[in-house]
Amino acid sequence: MGEMVKPAELIEVRGAAKLTLADRRLFNVLLRHAFGPELASENRRFEIPLADLRETHDSNDRLVRSVEALMTTVVTIQRSDGSTDRVQLLGWNNLSDPKRARGSLKYAIPPELAVMLRDSTVFAKLELEVLRSFTSKYALALYEAIARRFRLKYVFTEHFSLKDFREILGVEAGKLTTYGNLNQYAIKPALLEVNALSDFTVTILPEKTGRRVTGVLVGWEAKDIDARKAAYTELQRSRVGRRARITGTVEDISTAPVIE
Repeated sequence: MGEMVKPAELIEVRGAAKLTLADRRLFNVLLRHAFGPELASENRRFEIPLADLRETHDSNDRLVRSVEALMTTVVTIQRSDGSTDRVQLLGWNNLSDPKRARGSLKYAIPPELAVMLRDSTVFAKLELEVLRSFTSKYALALYEAIARRFRLKYVFTEHFSLKDFREILGVEAGKLTTYGNLNQYAIKPALLEVNALSDFTVTILPEKTGRRVTGVLVGWEAKDIDARKAAYTELQRSRVGRRARITGTVEDISTAPVIE
């Protein structure tokens, strides 16, 4: 109950850069709820209580914005045969009267996407508590990308062009255009949260052509038992003060000087 599986086709898609952290969280919840033998059944519709979406949105107005963002996002998915599919992430939906204390969201996964997901053979196993704890969409995207690769045998690193890695992280075109800015505002925050909260440790090293960074080398490894316990402990703690704790900048008041 504390995990979800996500088809690899939906982890590294092109065209989803404008989706916010809340949008991505909502899509994961809707996908997890719908995923199963009936996902690709003809005219299949799903219904989820709004209470189950409170972990992604605290108001129906924000929920509507994310629903519309998913409906209007067209992503490009690369198939193993080299061809590409272009699909919407969310189809028809119906939201109960937002003035009601209780309600539900009815929705459909676009049929072409549903068939593709039904036939998928590669999945990432994602920890729900970890997904809920991220405060950066870049951290969520990096976590999913590594989770997809984490259980591969004898594979612990992968090279990416800078363009492809920006797509993986979900960096919008025209933003964080220099590697310095990309590193400061996307890569470092993502590494900070993923390495603190997940079961694996990730490293990202820049690769240069001449003086220019043109790619990155991404590496990952499983944490030992003590590091996994530390991550679990942090997940149970309040988000307040988390950044200070995981960067080691918390002041220990027991060692502070006493002022008399």
